[in-house]
Amino acid sequence: MFKTLRNALKVADIRRKLMFTFFMIVIVRIGSQIPTPGVNAAFVAEWWSNQTSSAFNFFNTITGSSFTEMSIFALSITPYITASIIVQLLTIAIPRLEELQKEGEEGRKVINKITRYLNIGLSVIQSVSMAIGFGSSFLIHYTWYNVIFVAAIMTTGSAVLMWIGEQITEKGIGNGISIILLVNIISDMPTDFMTLYTTFVSGKAIALGIVSVVVILALLLALVVFVIYLQDGERRIPVQYAKKMQGRKLVGGQSSHIPLKVNTAGVIPVIFASSLLSFPGIIASFVGLNYSAPSTIPGYIIKALTQSYWCDPDAPIYSIGLVIYLVLLVFFAYFYTSITFNPIEVANNMKKQGGFIPGIRPGKPTSEYLEHVLNYLIFIGAAGLAIVAVIPIVLTGLFGVGSSLCFFGTSLIIIVGVILETLKQVESMMLVRYYKGFLSD
Repeated sequence: MFKTLRNALKVADIRRKLMFTFFMIVIVRIGSQIPTPGVNAAFVAEWWSNQTSSAFNFFNTITGSSFTEMSIFALSITPYITASIIVQLLTIAIPRLEELQKEGEEGRKVINKITRYLNIGLSVIQSVSMAIGFGSSFLIHYTWYNVIFVAAIMTTGSAVLMWIGEQITEKGIGNGISIILLVNIISDMPTDFMTLYTTFVSGKAIALGIVSVVVILALLLALVVFVIYLQDGERRIPVQYAKKMQGRKLVGGQSSHIPLKVNTAGVIPVIFASSLLSFPGIIASFVGLNYSAPSTIPGYIIKALTQSYWCDPDAPIYSIGLVIYLVLLVFFAYFYTSITFNPIEVANNMKKQGGFIPGIRPGKPTSEYLEHVLNYLIFIGAAGLAIVAVIPIVLTGLFGVGSSLCFFGTSLIIIVGVILETLKQVESMMLVRYYKGFLSD
């Protein structure tokens, strides 16, 4: 791998792309440390320390702790990710967006423009809501023009990050938004190392500490390998194209395949399920409801829906929320895949092009076959996501490790997925120049 990297750096074009990407990443991390003028960072840090919702922990992780620091990049790229998901969901509800999605490059440009505008709108809503919702405690001087000033800075920071992501995609090594997300998550790794060290090694006997380190490394390695297989696993459906005459030439007859990924929905089901369950706790936090010692039914319900209370041996009743979480995860895996892959459309396109699956008749039987295979793969992918997502929850409940560890759960899926995709991008650049790729080493 290092030999291949040296060879890649010898190519001026690839070297320039890598250096440009690195420069953009440095700008992102510097901006994440610059505090937003007019914000009471001490209040935000104190408020954050009292939160137990996993949604808050995950949000802080994907922002690279920019939110707790209240930097100019506090919103990070989360508004853009939300905007992208919303636009993608709207393509099945709005016919015009669906048409744009099928128009190729020109349609993609229009959809990207809509996503950018929606990103700005969501950034304004989030920043204004925080400035007004937290009130005088959030701002050093709580006035209407300070609210507008802080909201403008946060919105601009989110827009700048969006622009940096697009520049990395165009002039760097690609996957700009994903790389920013990856860097933000990795920036929390030192803190997570300290959390593991404090919990399992510090103050323990030398032998016990060594065993703990070995077990942690083995678990981490096993999870990484598992996620790699989960992300790269696919079922290839063979497709045969019939020969036909075009003018005086006989064309067709070649073989191809339809790649159906095991984890088609990626981390979207985990994010959706976590966000939905955390929503009641977030609302309760904002309205000042104290549910740490609930004496009412709403208090019990909120604790049952909060991940930090699951798998607690002293209060097993709250683990019913984990069952609800797993059901939602499977539901969103099927839901999101259904809007990103249409078996009927694929079957019709194959029929128009003279393609067929060996042993399956074209048309409706093909779509039914694809739907059957897809449902099977979705269940396997959802089960894999559940295994990875549940591990940090179990560690939190049994050992109090903390669900924000980037080594496990949703963050690990993002890290492995982005790294694999980036390596493939660099590999494709290398193959064009007849170099051996990263993935072959």
